[in-house]
Amino acid sequence: MSGNNDTKFKLYDEKCDQLLDEPEIRFAGIIDKDGKLVSGGFKKGLTPYEGDETRLQSFLEFVSKASIRKEYDESLGPINYLAARRDKAVLVSFPFPITQILLLISAEPTANIENLAKKVVEIFTDVN
Repeated sequence: MSGNNDTKFKLYDEKCDQLLDEPEIRFAGIIDKDGKLVSGGFKKGLTPYEGDETRLQSFLEFVSKASIRKEYDESLGPINYLAARRDKAVLVSFPFPITQILLLISAEPTANIENLAKKVVEIFTDVN
């Protein structure tokens, strides 16, 4: 890994840690184009629900496929985020098209998706 990537991943770790300070967020991670977690993770001290990692991976696969589809970008604009509300969690992904990575968030089911999106934009606004 190059020094530039190390610096970028350190920045991503810091940004994910800022998101994990939010009480409703359980997981915040950066996933590369190969589907590998490169920064972030579960909130410290949190016990993941049984199968959390598997569910996040399944959601990631779905999101990856949806995010790379470009057929509506010209008429509707690019995807800002994709969200799924489940009984036990809210899953939200934010594609970063230039760097071909995704931010994946898992939050409590009571989380307000629009407020989460605003917080992500606030925290990641200086990241490309």
